[in-house]
Amino acid sequence: MKTAFTLLTAAWLATVGLASPPETPRLKAGDPIPQGAVVGADGVAVSLAELAGGRPTVLIFYRGGWCPYCSRHLEELAAIVDTLTAEGFQIIAVSPDRPAKLREKPDLGDLPYSLYSDSSMAVSKAFGIAFRVDDKLVDKYKNSYGIDLEGDSGETHHLLPHPSVFIVDGKGIIRFAHVDPDYKVRIDPDEIVETARSIP
Repeated sequence: MKTAFTLLTAAWLATVGLASPPETPRLKAGDPIPQGAVVGADGVAVSLAELAGGRPTVLIFYRGGWCPYCSRHLEELAAIVDTLTAEGFQIIAVSPDRPAKLREKPDLGDLPYSLYSDSSMAVSKAFGIAFRVDDKLVDKYKNSYGIDLEGDSGETHHLLPHPSVFIVDGKGIIRFAHVDPDYKVRIDPDEIVETARSIP
């Protein structure tokens, strides 16, 4: 496992500097969440507004179940679910993985919150966090590391989201945004809790 993680890490280091800028301005605190729908593991599409349903939400965007940095962060977030629930919040996590791939990895199968697919990347683009992976790197991922971006998403756009956390209030307004193009940088779960508690 450690060897596999090291190999994947080496592959992702090669992505530094290859991320194209977002196609739309990145959303920030004070902006409403955009219109758009994601798809659950059951294949049913649901709008972000419906998912939030008037309930404060911690919205996570991650690169996919193939990314160990993402998987580790998702597992760490599981530890704060009860605390956030007590504060009235829910966690929703979104990736480009197609519905059938969302919980394919065994270590993601038992997460105590919902995973959704944005395989078209329409929602990620609307948030301004999408970037395109260089074609040569897509081929290297697949042929050298067994990471099939097209197979996982079911699409050929070669887009990924910058790992992001948006805290949204019950009215659908973003109250906090953390986006970092460096895929290795993830916000600490305790900071998410502290920030959520500070939102009226």
